[in-house]
Amino acid sequence: MGYPIGRRVDATVGREASSAPRGGLAVGSGFQTMAKEKWYQAGLTFECTQCGNCCSGDPGYVWATKAEVAKIAEFLGRTDGRLGKEHLRRVGLRYSLTEKPDGDCIFLKREGGKAMCSIYPVRPTQCRTWPFWNQNLTSLDAWNRAHQICPGMNRGTHYDYVQIETARTQRAV
Repeated sequence: MGYPIGRRVDATVGREASSAPRGGLAVGSGFQTMAKEKWYQAGLTFECTQCGNCCSGDPGYVWATKAEVAKIAEFLGRTDGRLGKEHLRRVGLRYSLTEKPDGDCIFLKREGGKAMCSIYPVRPTQCRTWPFWNQNLTSLDAWNRAHQICPGMNRGTHYDYVQIETARTQRAV
């Protein structure tokens, strides 16, 4: 089964299975050894083009922890640390950002041909780690399928293997 491309891809984004230490990589953590086995061992390039493709599309989930919700609420000037139903929905025991009727993330703003995140400094981990998600890194073909939707992939800033693995295994706190 393939994965849809964009922000609403995978319920867990593979974070729960990670064994990487929180906050980064420990020296001698094994990532250097594992790099020999990964197709992206030489690194990858990515630069956001502000197209908004990763923030729109089919309905799905953009997971946010309670701590992330509180940061977003504070950023929006909410003193109670909460977000209303127009911004957040409960899915089982977790929280997900909501979408507009057109499929855009509730926090995506489009102006002058560009798409901007209105909560960019406090966006959830799932958003901060795009495009270095497990399903995009399974193979070069998977990466290139994602690139068909995301024009920022394969251009711009070079990320080395350790940077990619740090993003891929980052957990929300």
